[in-house]
Amino acid sequence: MEEQKKKSIALLGSTGSIGCQTLEVLRSHAGIFEVEVLTAQNNANLLIQQAIEFLPNAVVIGNEKKYLEVKNALKHYPVKVFAGKDSLSQITSIQEIDIVLTAMVGIAGLEPTLAAIDAGKHIALANKETLVVAGRIMMELAHHKGINIYPVDSEHSAVFQCLTGEFHNPIEKIFLTASGGPFRGKDQHFLKQVKKEAALNHPNWNMGCKITIDSATLMNKGLEVIEAKWLFNLRADQIEVVVHPQSIIHSMVQFTDGSIKAQMGLPDMKLPILYALSYPNRLTTQFPRFNFADFQTLSFESPDFENFPCLNLAYEALRKEGNMPCILNAANEIAVAAYLTDKVGFSNIAEIVEQCMQRISFIENPNLDELLQTDAETRRLAHAILNNKPN
Repeated sequence: MEEQKKKSIALLGSTGSIGCQTLEVLRSHAGIFEVEVLTAQNNANLLIQQAIEFLPNAVVIGNEKKYLEVKNALKHYPVKVFAGKDSLSQITSIQEIDIVLTAMVGIAGLEPTLAAIDAGKHIALANKETLVVAGRIMMELAHHKGINIYPVDSEHSAVFQCLTGEFHNPIEKIFLTASGGPFRGKDQHFLKQVKKEAALNHPNWNMGCKITIDSATLMNKGLEVIEAKWLFNLRADQIEVVVHPQSIIHSMVQFTDGSIKAQMGLPDMKLPILYALSYPNRLTTQFPRFNFADFQTLSFESPDFENFPCLNLAYEALRKEGNMPCILNAANEIAVAAYLTDKVGFSNIAEIVEQCMQRISFIENPNLDELLQTDAETRRLAHAILNNKPN
């Protein structure tokens, strides 16, 4: 019997939280997957370690100042080394690549993801900002190229899994579950004073700093609402957020007959990563199993829109469409970075985002250049706002 060819993976953002967990998955299924490309922006040391272990065809370090460091460290290994923004977009055209997992943080993942789609590569998408900023452009290009986009976010993976075998049946609505973050039940008085150390202490998930803060503000759930619109071709009123503190049900789909399907499991990002890479197959794992006796109560509640206004802002951006989600995302990236460096308070994040949404010019049907201009303009305005805002 002929040995089955391994699936070749390009991992964009290999040194971040999702990237490292993806390599854990690939390490445990080395007979099925092989690493073709690894990329990182700044973490040269970890990229070098990963390259020595996995021996990809090529690595890219986004920060060109670190090119020689990576090049010299890998000179005795059969690994090509490239650097810079253009290389991040060009590298995915390598013929041997079967699927590109995009785990870069923020809008930095937009152009490399679009380049990978343009090169005809299937996408495992862990960079939600790409769809938030340019969902229409991305989905139209994917349709034109005939490629599949497999969601890696646990919530969207859950919806995708619920829809497997049901793609011909119309969706009435989906329920995206949210843990509620570390500040569920807290009021504005508490939130105005909360420090980043508390915000970074997520109750259920191990994630990078930016996404952890987004989870605390509920902006992460808002971005997921926008992402779900494009992934599953839904309207805003077909996407409902439900707070589920235990994070066992990862999301649900309600069909037009009233039936609801849910996908359950322990909170572990390696599961949706593996499903995205192995679809339509389910591979055997040694991951911990869910035990119903350990969770005798699963609870649900409505999100607190009043004390966590970022979720409302995301719905507003989705309903308006155009470049508004791009404005939301760019302002949020700047505001979160400012919060992580103690320049603004927790409640200021939503205020900065709202001001940018009110002041940046609206474009109803933007092209890619207009979206990139909107992003840059919003970041300038957000910086100007926070420079005049007391802590």
